[in-house]
Amino acid sequence: MENFAMFLAGLFWYAVLILVPGGAFSVLMHFLLSLPMRRRDRALFFLDLVETVLQRGQPLEPAILAAGENHDRAIGVRFYMVAAHIEGGARLGEALDKEPRFLPPQINAILRAGEKLGDLKKVLPACREVLRIAPDTVRSTTHYMVAILLIFAPVACLLISSLSVFVVPKFKDVFAGMGIKLSPLVLFVFELNRRNVLVGLEILLFFMLLTLAAIYIGGPGFVRWFQFRRIPIVDWLAWRIPWKQKKLQRTFSAMLAVLLDGGVPEKTAVWLAGDCTANEICWRRAKRVIAALENGAKLDEAVRAFDDTGEFHWRLSNAVHAHGGFLDALRGWHEALDAKAFQQEETATHIFTSGLVILNGIVVALIAISMFGMLVMILRGMANAS
Repeated sequence: MENFAMFLAGLFWYAVLILVPGGAFSVLMHFLLSLPMRRRDRALFFLDLVETVLQRGQPLEPAILAAGENHDRAIGVRFYMVAAHIEGGARLGEALDKEPRFLPPQINAILRAGEKLGDLKKVLPACREVLRIAPDTVRSTTHYMVAILLIFAPVACLLISSLSVFVVPKFKDVFAGMGIKLSPLVLFVFELNRRNVLVGLEILLFFMLLTLAAIYIGGPGFVRWFQFRRIPIVDWLAWRIPWKQKKLQRTFSAMLAVLLDGGVPEKTAVWLAGDCTANEICWRRAKRVIAALENGAKLDEAVRAFDDTGEFHWRLSNAVHAHGGFLDALRGWHEALDAKAFQQEETATHIFTSGLVILNGIVVALIAISMFGMLVMILRGMANAS
């Protein structure tokens, strides 16, 4: 009976110390890492609501207020804030401006463009093109790997600091008393510890991972905090990152195709398409396209100012002669841009996370080899002394 009671006590403390913290950590990681997907689902829900209301020919603002009366938590608190602005007399575009974190910046810009045109139906396909993502089967594993590295980095800093303060000086005293000469590898690790190189490296890796996690979890609203009006560094970086550039090209192309299919004049369509990217660099390139149109160039020639590779010019030239509209003619290119962006993003993610794992492994291996090497030298010194 006493053994059984001890077993139950051990099981209880195992659950308290291991299972409960582990389960809480898993729930927290799932909540944080699924935030971007939940934001996308809420945006899709809002687009479905707008499309359904417009198809029925009903006014949009009262329908949003009616949806807000359901108090469904799944659609997020920001939806109710948008509904509150509309209830206060604001139009849809004004309400979205007052609550910019409810929808992605590009979706906000596209809906505002549709409101300016007086027909939101025309721009809804472009919104869905922006939210359409390639299938993902391995990204969740990468996310959890980054989460594990985030936890490992502070632990590694603590262990390395403890070894430097409490263990290494004792070994040095033992070696000095026994007259043992340290090996070059051990001396190298000692020097790195003395200069705090290993701890500094782990701290740097930790803050790099923390920054990436904050960008991923915070989304576009968090990134926009680092944007400057005169120096759009965030937009410049987004254009320089290969997969981000392809997504911006797809957004511009999809919006331009939707507007052209809707009979919008070319200059106005380019203007609105550039604005819908929510990127200053794309907007400047769109202004170059408008300038080329004003100088008498055709649209398929003018878009050379937007795309340095010339592929957009070739695709748009073929779309001009295709049947079924610009959006259907360019859909293949949009899918190709999605696929390339997905491939580049996944490759960069795996290279980065694998590099971090290897780098952490090298740090751990250096410490382990040096510690065991010192033990081996002590044993050899004791054997020679005897």
